[in-house]
Amino acid sequence: MTQAAKPVDSRNPLLNLGFKIPFDEIKPGDAESAVDALIAKSQQDLEHLARAPERDFKNFLADLDILGQQLAAVQTVVGHLDGVVSSDEWRAANEAILPKVSTFFTELGLHPGLWAAMKAYAQTEEAGTLSPEWARFLQKTVDEFRREGADLDDAGKTRLTELNVKLTELTNQYAKNVMDGIKAYELYVPAGRLTGVPQRLKDATAKDAEAHDHAGEHRLTLHAPVFGPLLTYADDRTLREELARANNKVGIGEGRDNRELLPQILKLRRERAALLGFDTFADLVLADRMSGSGGAAIAFERDLEARTRPFFDEENRELQAFYRAKAGPDAPELAPWDVPYWAEKLRQERYDFDEEALRPYFPMAQVLSGLFELSRRVFGITVKEAQAPGWHPEVKYYDIHNEDGQHIASFYTDWFPRDSKRGGAWMNALYTGGPRQDGIEPHLGLMCGNLNPPSGDTPSLLDLREVETVFHEFGHLLHHALSRVPVQSLSGTSVAWDFVELPSQLLENWVWTKEGLSLIARHYQTGEGLPDELYQKMLAARNFRAAATAMRQYSFATVDLALHAEYQEADGDVMTYARELLARYAAVPPLPDSAFIAQFGHLFSSPIGYAAGYYSYKWAEVLDADAFSRFEKEGVFNRQTGREYVDTLLSRGGSAEPGQLYRDFMGRDPDAEALLRRSGLVGSGR
Repeated sequence: MTQAAKPVDSRNPLLNLGFKIPFDEIKPGDAESAVDALIAKSQQDLEHLARAPERDFKNFLADLDILGQQLAAVQTVVGHLDGVVSSDEWRAANEAILPKVSTFFTELGLHPGLWAAMKAYAQTEEAGTLSPEWARFLQKTVDEFRREGADLDDAGKTRLTELNVKLTELTNQYAKNVMDGIKAYELYVPAGRLTGVPQRLKDATAKDAEAHDHAGEHRLTLHAPVFGPLLTYADDRTLREELARANNKVGIGEGRDNRELLPQILKLRRERAALLGFDTFADLVLADRMSGSGGAAIAFERDLEARTRPFFDEENRELQAFYRAKAGPDAPELAPWDVPYWAEKLRQERYDFDEEALRPYFPMAQVLSGLFELSRRVFGITVKEAQAPGWHPEVKYYDIHNEDGQHIASFYTDWFPRDSKRGGAWMNALYTGGPRQDGIEPHLGLMCGNLNPPSGDTPSLLDLREVETVFHEFGHLLHHALSRVPVQSLSGTSVAWDFVELPSQLLENWVWTKEGLSLIARHYQTGEGLPDELYQKMLAARNFRAAATAMRQYSFATVDLALHAEYQEADGDVMTYARELLARYAAVPPLPDSAFIAQFGHLFSSPIGYAAGYYSYKWAEVLDADAFSRFEKEGVFNRQTGREYVDTLLSRGGSAEPGQLYRDFMGRDPDAEALLRRSGLVGSGR
């Protein structure tokens, strides 16, 4: 989003966003007219840029940097609202603008006049004297135009536009089908079926049932804060099975079946890659990332898998033996809905530790307060709640100031699930500020999640994974908010996809330190800190079934890369292909009709998204495990270390090669063994 171009004079709030976005005024009916107006204006800006040689390229790079950003901002806002207050009207509005915006940006990248002007500018004397940031922007833009088809003939350009528009439509439908599948399911059960389930979840599902005119029962859904604990704690095996099978149907239900879309999406992606001169879609996507190619990413994952598998096999033998000892020789074979339940039983017995015991110490308000204080100590920023219109009553708004008292960023939060909200957790950049000729403009972003909500008089109490999620998304936000790059296109999270998770995953490490917990953990009733006995149990259990956790991530990355680098239609049904591949990484055989990739939104809910890039999580884990070792050595609250991290890496966005940014902070290349050591996956076993 940019303020460089004047908004069209209109009462349409999407054409007058400003810094504090008028979310309370924006209506679905505003979307298409705003996009039409901004496409027309952006087209004029594009033609003006294409004529830059006629005026000696005056302001060429600066104008190129912000070309189409106001249009992109409106698309972000509309897509966001469709994801957090979804309705038939918002869906229709989003679906109406998606092909128009996709067509414009595809044609922008294929514009012969702009491409000619860019190549001509690259040969000028001015281009040879650019600052490192602007020189990198020019080179990356030239490379991107070439990689995205600027040299195609007219027929190729027409086909590429068609492919991009169709992919936009299909992936949007995929995402909608997943959201509808989760929203459609509800199960009402009596209290007797919830034996073993934490009391706080019983209370919450009872209140939810009452709100849906089912007083005296419990309303169960597939939202993560309900579904996850039920599979982990419910003693009723038939209930766990019923929920697991229902969850498996997400993405394949009648009228919302992604099995029909997947082959089309993959075929179009393959055609797009071939049209642009790449062997596979993975090679196309990874050409400008740290890995460099699909083959390199596959080799990375296979190496980790080979080194982890002996530990994984040992963990599964332990789990099977424990199950037989407890359930008896005549008990049925372990099924997918049994693994979380019996793994939790094993952990409780081995470590005398139940993660639910931590939840009372992590009220959301304290976690956020502690996170903000940690950020003040380490990164020198102050975060304070402020006021701005939101899209829902639960939305909050905050300002960030630096040590000089300068306002450098603001952000929104929306943490709890709703039937009208998509699943998962995410950070979005809404406005890119940073250095300007007349000073510093603040950044604007948002964080959303689907965490355990308040229930009655009980505040939101988070489990350990949810606390890590809050830290993870705030790590992304800091990458955006602390950016000091003068080129907006290289600011903040505009970095290689396999580098973007470093700041988010690095911040999670503080959750496991005594110093970090002293700030974020306070019992919601007594105010006492986390007892040392509980902390020691938490640490001891940290790497429990670490290999299984790692293999789960490898499975996602491997099926992603296989589908986008290896799979061909001759390999047969894509669902069967993926199911057989994922089975290699499962503790027990999956359901015969397992349909996970029909709900794998990371890969198929947008034209690119994490497609061919899910390996980035593990790639960045290697980086974060190694980078945090410097904080461990120099002090996790060491202000100087935090300052150097911000100055050498976090504030520099994509203004230099990511490997160089890492070396600037660490003084060396990453230690590939750091992640396996942290996870206890080294040596000969346990």
